[in-house]
Amino acid sequence: MARMHARRRGSSRSRRPLLTENPEWVPLSKEEIVELVVKLGKEGMTSSKIGMVLRDQHAVPNVKLATGQTVMDVLNENGLSPKLPEDLMALMRKAINLNLHIQNGNRGDTSNRRGLQLVESKIRRLVKYYKRMDILPGNWNYSLKNAELLIE
Repeated sequence: MARMHARRRGSSRSRRPLLTENPEWVPLSKEEIVELVVKLGKEGMTSSKIGMVLRDQHAVPNVKLATGQTVMDVLNENGLSPKLPEDLMALMRKAINLNLHIQNGNRGDTSNRRGLQLVESKIRRLVKYYKRMDILPGNWNYSLKNAELLIE
């Protein structure tokens, strides 16, 4: 299937091996992993960074296989969930940076202007999904000015 915003095709990427249970070589117990996730969440790390720290420094390949819960589930249980989802925040940062580039004397940069339109359309699709899943409130709307206030 073709990509949404490009003419290329293909699905060349690395994939995680298919595992159904936690490997026996994982050194930490379920309780220790949950404690680490909560500790790293209190330090302000995002869920993806927590997963990378657990993978790289503590040899936990998959939190869900080890604990039965995702990193976000553990953070939600302990009241540490972020106010906005991580992927939405990253896209809003990207839109802000593209808009700053266009405003700072690069008004003729049509490829970045098009990139800003594509990023904003991705943001709107994500917002619609998160509203449907009750992660964002129904009256939440995206705009560049609101994004700048939320990010900074």
